[in-house]
Amino acid sequence: MGSLVISGGRVVDPASGVDAVADVAIQDGRITAVGTNLGGAERMIDASGLVVSPGFIDLHAHGQSIPADRMQAFDGVTTTLDLEAGVMPVASWYRRQAEGGRVLNYGAATNWAFARIGAMVGSNEESSLEAFGRAMRDRRWMDNIATEAETAGILDRIARGLDEGGIGIGILNAYAPGAGVQELTAVCQLAAARNVPTFTHVAYMARIDPQSAAEAYIRLIGYAGATGAHMHICHFNSSSKTDIARCYELVRKAQLQGLPITVEAYPYGTGSTVLAAAFFSDPEFEARNGLGYDSVQRVTDGHRFSSRGELLAAQAEDPSQLVLWHVLDTEHNDRHRELLDMAVLYPDGAIASDAMPWSMPDGSTYTGDAWPLPEEATSHPRSAGCFTRFIRHWVRERGAVSLLEGIRKCSLIPAQILEASTPAMLGKGRLAAGADADVVVFDLDALTDRAEFTAMNRPSEGVRHLIVSGEPVIAEGVLDVAARPGRPVRRPSVRQA
Repeated sequence: MGSLVISGGRVVDPASGVDAVADVAIQDGRITAVGTNLGGAERMIDASGLVVSPGFIDLHAHGQSIPADRMQAFDGVTTTLDLEAGVMPVASWYRRQAEGGRVLNYGAATNWAFARIGAMVGSNEESSLEAFGRAMRDRRWMDNIATEAETAGILDRIARGLDEGGIGIGILNAYAPGAGVQELTAVCQLAAARNVPTFTHVAYMARIDPQSAAEAYIRLIGYAGATGAHMHICHFNSSSKTDIARCYELVRKAQLQGLPITVEAYPYGTGSTVLAAAFFSDPEFEARNGLGYDSVQRVTDGHRFSSRGELLAAQAEDPSQLVLWHVLDTEHNDRHRELLDMAVLYPDGAIASDAMPWSMPDGSTYTGDAWPLPEEATSHPRSAGCFTRFIRHWVRERGAVSLLEGIRKCSLIPAQILEASTPAMLGKGRLAAGADADVVVFDLDALTDRAEFTAMNRPSEGVRHLIVSGEPVIAEGVLDVAARPGRPVRRPSVRQA
């Protein structure tokens, strides 16, 4: 691997606090020096007038494919991890990624939901969006308290995934709201014993009791306090819905008391999930969420539902269809904008996309090699423009945080959330000698998201160069379609596939 020097850029390193014009030297996948007058190299990048920063780290990305990687590359992402859901089995998933090659660094947690499916329903399909939808046809794993024998089976499957290198435990609690506190306490005790985080989609998201978002956060706080497990809150914005202010106060107080809780959010008021999610079939959906069924919109054709009956029929026909859930009207409602600010600007909170797979009109997941992506491929704008949207709107346009702090939320904070349990993350999120050569070079004035709900398939603009593991993926704003430098992010494993 040849030497590379990125010269004369505005180097912004949140770990050291550096924000100054400097050079960055790279050799064999590592940064070898940061300073001035570092000399020549086999390859030179003139970064004059551009920002040079650690590549962005996405803790919450479900795409995990070549097309998803390419869209995220233009969003400044160099490491993309599926932690909220995770995968199962873990070892075979990592093996397949390595065999097929990846554009970005990749990794995953072990999947609690699929452990439940296997232990309670007897289906041992490998995790995927389609398999998840099929599993939702048998609601036992979603609605039932696990027996002692089933709980043992769940824990055994999760432990096996950790043995195989899973980064932590992904807990999709909202998709199995019937799971009992005893089971989840045991899961968190396992996480604490293994010194790994849990990545939790909290059980409830309604604005009113019982089973409100506030109740769900109180439970999560209790798990952290009672077990010592590191509880990471996924998409704090969409999990809290319109009750963000109340939930913010609860979580922040728990953190200030020293509980091991971390937070992420994405900069949109609209969420996305599968149609069969349990919360959509709640008979009190409208009253409990303060939203009509027209807030749920099918991704593939833009159709908005009109009634519970129509939605239930669609669930039965194709449960794995992706839908948008329009919750915060940030274009027209000042209070909703304030609520999104609370989530996105949460102190020491990470930015994470919750990027969804790219879907074709028939509902299938697109995993092909075409670039640009097929015109008919759809997802959610956050799958293409999460980080660039945050930097554009909250950093450049509004000055809500400094560029240094904005980059910290996109790179260093995500790395620090993981580094105690996953040593590979100690080399990421930093621009310093010895760090991994995962670097984004962007034009701050031009950096922008372009994806919209009416045109989701638009790559972001402004990323001039993207370096992954020392190899260029984007050069002068052009994607190298042959590039496959992505490397696994994985805990040391004791079991092989």
